[in-house]
Amino acid sequence: MRVEGDGLGERRLYAGRLSIRRRHLFALGLATGAGLVLGSRRLVSAQTAVADPEPDPEAEEGEERGTVTVGTPAPGQGSLTVYSGQHPEFTETIAAAFAEATGIAIQIRTAEDPELANQIIAEGASSPADVFIAANSPALMRLSEQGLLAPVSAEILSQVPARYNPPAGDWVGVAARATVLVYAPSLLPETALPKSLLDLAKPEWQGKVGIAPAESDFLPVVTAVIELEGEDVARAWAEGLARNATIYLGNTPILRAVEAGQLATGVINHYYWFRMAAEVGEAEMRSKLHYFGHKDPGALVNVSGAGVLTSSPYPELAQQFLAFLVSEPGQEALVNSNTFEYPLRSDVAPAPGLKPLAELDPPDLGPGDLGDNQQAIELLLDVGLL
Repeated sequence: MRVEGDGLGERRLYAGRLSIRRRHLFALGLATGAGLVLGSRRLVSAQTAVADPEPDPEAEEGEERGTVTVGTPAPGQGSLTVYSGQHPEFTETIAAAFAEATGIAIQIRTAEDPELANQIIAEGASSPADVFIAANSPALMRLSEQGLLAPVSAEILSQVPARYNPPAGDWVGVAARATVLVYAPSLLPETALPKSLLDLAKPEWQGKVGIAPAESDFLPVVTAVIELEGEDVARAWAEGLARNATIYLGNTPILRAVEAGQLATGVINHYYWFRMAAEVGEAEMRSKLHYFGHKDPGALVNVSGAGVLTSSPYPELAQQFLAFLVSEPGQEALVNSNTFEYPLRSDVAPAPGLKPLAELDPPDLGPGDLGDNQQAIELLLDVGLL
């Protein structure tokens, strides 16, 4: 196993009370709060392998983290505070459309899913947040377990297919992102692509695959393997990845390494490829995407969702914002945000060029099956991938 890092990214994962900072894991070799020493793993500067590396939580080039206010409150209207783990342009585009339609201003605090979930738990009933938008469902499931999310009306939940909503009905699915394998045709012909994500643990893939195990995008994939194949198979697979994979801090460094012909394949979310293609032109892309399909764990579709906090001082306005997120105008605003994630309403088409959501053939796993990532974190810690 080789580690590619830029020393800049910082992501927190939660496993019970355990907080793991990415820069400590990959730059210092420590898992803070657990006394865990990662010891002998070799840290290689990304500058030696990946051109123009960058930290890769959800943030992309040109994106800023922090707090922004969208819209100006109309006379007699209030405002909402939204904590968001999503891309800023995703949240801000939808918030702008909502503010224009309602006259309700939105203050958005953007950070990583686990950081925000931990902050909300720490703030408890004193949290200033009205709504939490998560990039992936486990952060919302964590808050649901803590009883910090208010019930969502059946009318709002019915706007998207039930499989994208949680069993408790205390948040609603807003967008979807597909797990894919990005590959370099110059290094790996299409005929040699793996049939399953599980194949990447086989000896012939040593040094040919990149993963970002500390990414909140990757952890649900690990949970999917556990749920579909059982703990023993999942452990053997994770141990194989620990031998075979080059470790990156996020999706973008993986994609860049494949684009540069420095890495044969990598596990990422689909929209990173489409965002880069939109920036440089699809004809300039040197990599391609492979969709596993066949209900393989590598075909997992992750759900980005939103919930209202039980502590919100403006619960009716917050529920109104949730309703807008899954309305036709809200889902069209999502598509227009150019994040290339899938809208969940069947009557709103995704961005041109995306493989239809109905053709992805993902495993039959919903947010309730994927849970809060704890099993995945514990497994990756055990095999040395975290």
